[in-house]
Amino acid sequence: MNSKARLIHAINFRETDRPPVFCSIVPQLADKLGSYFGMAVEAPIDSPMSSNRISWMDLMLRLGSDCVCVASCAPDTAPTRTLDDGLMVNEWGIGMRNHGLYDDFELHPLAHVETVEDVEAFPFPDPDAPGRFRLAQEAIEKYGKDYGIIGDLECSIFETSWYLVGLEKLFMGMAMEEPWVDALFDKVAAFHIRVGCTLAALGADVIWCGDDIGSQNGPMISVEMFDRYFFPRIRTMFAEFKKVKPDVKIAWHSCGSILPFIPRFIEAGLDILNPIQPLAAGMDPVWLKETYGDRLVFFGGICVQELLPHGTTTQVKEEVLRRIAILAKGGGYILAPAHNIQADTPIENILAMFEAVRSLEQVH
Repeated sequence: MNSKARLIHAINFRETDRPPVFCSIVPQLADKLGSYFGMAVEAPIDSPMSSNRISWMDLMLRLGSDCVCVASCAPDTAPTRTLDDGLMVNEWGIGMRNHGLYDDFELHPLAHVETVEDVEAFPFPDPDAPGRFRLAQEAIEKYGKDYGIIGDLECSIFETSWYLVGLEKLFMGMAMEEPWVDALFDKVAAFHIRVGCTLAALGADVIWCGDDIGSQNGPMISVEMFDRYFFPRIRTMFAEFKKVKPDVKIAWHSCGSILPFIPRFIEAGLDILNPIQPLAAGMDPVWLKETYGDRLVFFGGICVQELLPHGTTTQVKEEVLRRIAILAKGGGYILAPAHNIQADTPIENILAMFEAVRSLEQVH
């Protein structure tokens, strides 16, 4: 069974020799892994919302990933710019500054928003701009026959919106039901619907949407607020993707504890839940599989907070096999770290994760 078939079987609730694996890493770790394997490591791909997910494809395949992730990239006419003071500004006008491990947001181009007219006047990017899908198309043509293709569309509505406005201002606007909030969410959702439809048309097996709406201990917003702002837009988004490619599977990423929202996502048409953050409150794999395993594929589940950076190789292997035993029963599991693997993770623990998965091939 090749990697492509392994993914297709798993997302259609058919058992495989082992679960398919997807992995993404941060740039600092890419350099370390490149040195370990003796591989040249290219610069991260210029994608405003998806860079770490879609960079270093050959390196991830060398590790043992079964999937290649593609996304929309900065178009030919609007690459990310680095200003003289070091501020990086992407095509949305969002400004970030590197402070070591991650880039922090410093410039919110819609921080002044007060009215629907302010939203309408903002120069939103063109989802069909030349060059936006060049790398995605090339990757699908190169890898699509042998490997699963995941089209990344994270920061689908909420996150892109708060990057534009600022988190506090957006939350206040939502709480006060300011009309500009709906106008902004509609604009952002429309952009990402168009991008997702294009990725589906190009041949993605999975469209991976998402917004972080959970914290370590519970949801960041109420169910009522989710229903007011996000449920109808998410349902429309999913339906549009299925119109383009009826057999495409839709994943949703939200870090943290998101238990109250899971039934809403299922009602909206979700197929795959990610990332099943192990240390977030209530995200117990046994309960999730027993409760939703007949309706949802699970994607993730390997801890990047404690297990991978601080565990022993034996602990990593044991926990990976335990998660597989729980979540892969009857199919329906894509094994993955619960986020990009971080720079403080020992290479031997990353190798141990993949070795544990490959050990199941020998059993079969």
